[in-house]
Amino acid sequence: MKVGDVHYRSIWRDAATGEVRIIDQRWLPHDFPIATLESLDDFATAIRDMWVRGAPLIGATAAYGVARQMERDPSDAALAEAYEVLHATRPTAINLRWALDEMRNVLSRLPEADRAEAAFAKAAAICDDDVETNRMIGVHGLDIIREIAAKKKPGERVNLLTHCNAGWLATVDWGTATSPMYQAMEAGIDIHVWVDETRPRNQGAQLTSWEMAGAGIPHHLIVDNAGGHLMQRGEVDMVIVGTDRTTATGDVCNKIGTYLKALAARDNGVPFYVALPSSTIDWTVSDGLAEIPIEERDGREVTHVYGRDEDGTARFVQISPDATPGGNPAFDVTPARLVTGLITERGVATPSREGLLDLFPERRSTA
Repeated sequence: MKVGDVHYRSIWRDAATGEVRIIDQRWLPHDFPIATLESLDDFATAIRDMWVRGAPLIGATAAYGVARQMERDPSDAALAEAYEVLHATRPTAINLRWALDEMRNVLSRLPEADRAEAAFAKAAAICDDDVETNRMIGVHGLDIIREIAAKKKPGERVNLLTHCNAGWLATVDWGTATSPMYQAMEAGIDIHVWVDETRPRNQGAQLTSWEMAGAGIPHHLIVDNAGGHLMQRGEVDMVIVGTDRTTATGDVCNKIGTYLKALAARDNGVPFYVALPSSTIDWTVSDGLAEIPIEERDGREVTHVYGRDEDGTARFVQISPDATPGGNPAFDVTPARLVTGLITERGVATPSREGLLDLFPERRSTA
């Protein structure tokens, strides 16, 4: 995707200096800082404190964190340390563990002298694969949007609703839930996006809206509680969200508030789709409610918000009484029964074990 006239990925390695750089998403949309990650602690902090966020990007960042560690110390002990330090940063997103496993599986078989170069090559491959995966998610999601558009009367647009940010900022490029939107726009389909603000960190307000505006996609920012009302009025044709972990049976763990959107969609007959790379499927988990750990984040994210004053100064402000603590579960689980379909890089799966295995038959021996 482009910022202005410049193409960016959300993470990249500078070809001239070898530095690993990211867009520091904490300060969007009011500032656009680029950060350089050097030490293992830098990578861990970037993931834990959400300089980067979104399951695919978390995995890519962890991969480069391992590579940077191998450049400094390619020993088995350093590899184990990198795995443990990075794995502890965010407990819910399965891509983190997946990427670390991919790195460890490659590097543990190599002589120490070969590990640094191989680590950077593998991290780059993870990023490149993510871009193509997300492009293909868009291809399959576009087919669904085309079907909806074909049923519209002349001059009517397709209204999509999305929650949180499953855009290119949450991946290496294209995004998951946004990839079909970008490709629908390129195909000339008239779409409009309702963007949930997504409290408490406002990823919809600060990130998805910024992406939509930059791409020229018609959109409106809405409060989280407006989605059900819009569905009742027939102003939402399709809900499409991302996911941080999907079970082998089709349960979906995503940003807090997703479950409520799925309930509203079911009550109003609105299709509810989840866009995901296969690396987000946890084939070891069957019951999302019982088995997926839900991250509890700092209550300050609830009691304070980040924004820009009328004078143009960006700052955090407190919105609650001093004596009121914030409760902050970061994710919820949407049961498979509320999901219309899972949009993957291989096609659209029914949200069930058999539906997923039909697209990923190589998993039948382990799932």
